[in-house]
Amino acid sequence: MPPALPEPISPRSPRVLAARRLAKRNFRGKERLFLAEGPQAVREAAGHRIDGAPTLVELFVTPDAAERHAGIVGAARDAGARVHLAAEQVVADISTTVTPQGLVGVCRFLDTPFEDILKARPRLVAVLAHVRDPGNAGTVLRCADAAGAEAVVLTDASVDLYNPKAVRASVGSHFHLPVAVGVPVGQAVGRLRDAGVRVLAADGAGDRDLDDELDQGTMGGPTAWVFGNEAWGLPEETRALADAVVRVPIHGSAESLNLATAAAVCLYASARAQRASGGCRSVTGS
Repeated sequence: MPPALPEPISPRSPRVLAARRLAKRNFRGKERLFLAEGPQAVREAAGHRIDGAPTLVELFVTPDAAERHAGIVGAARDAGARVHLAAEQVVADISTTVTPQGLVGVCRFLDTPFEDILKARPRLVAVLAHVRDPGNAGTVLRCADAAGAEAVVLTDASVDLYNPKAVRASVGSHFHLPVAVGVPVGQAVGRLRDAGVRVLAADGAGDRDLDDELDQGTMGGPTAWVFGNEAWGLPEETRALADAVVRVPIHGSAESLNLATAAAVCLYASARAQRASGGCRSVTGS
């Protein structure tokens, strides 16, 4: 039988007040902590460790959610997290969603130094340059995770990795692959190229066509895709840094693709090409 939950935490508890403050970026940066909401994100956080230490440090859970997700609460306890039973209104006050799911975890920052990503010799990387919308950033992270990318880089002009909307949009992918933050785009592109990674800038006005790249067999090697701002794409100086500027072909009447959709198409195209050439580490295990 699982251990009994404690008495509900007071809404005025310092722990509740500290968790509420994590909705703001300056407090997240100061404490190096962020919020993970919902069963999927909390489950992933409970199973994740950073340098041997648990990522999930605290969990606030309503009585109903504790009953429905007893396994997640148990995993949180096993990970060493402090578990607080909390009234629905307390969890709602901590949560940043309109309809809270009854579980909010407090997690340690988990970004990875860019140097560590380079040392791992990644074969597929997504670079987010000047991406400002947190939902898009989280969705691209999720797409990169699903496509088998080995790292994501957020440039210094991009949105906060730990913005609650970005965390929700990634649906747990924050805990699956290394993410470097705050890297100047020129440094990111230059260091990846020095590491033998071909850098492709995704742009609707690109002079190379993604279909042609696939047909010509040029995408089987290590590749980094650079994705730009939602509204204005990539500036000329960033496009000039890449080995090629590639457009996703529009075969129908749509004007364009949104950022996350274009990123998914590009990343999956690279993943398929790498599998076909026997070079995708996530498939071959080499």
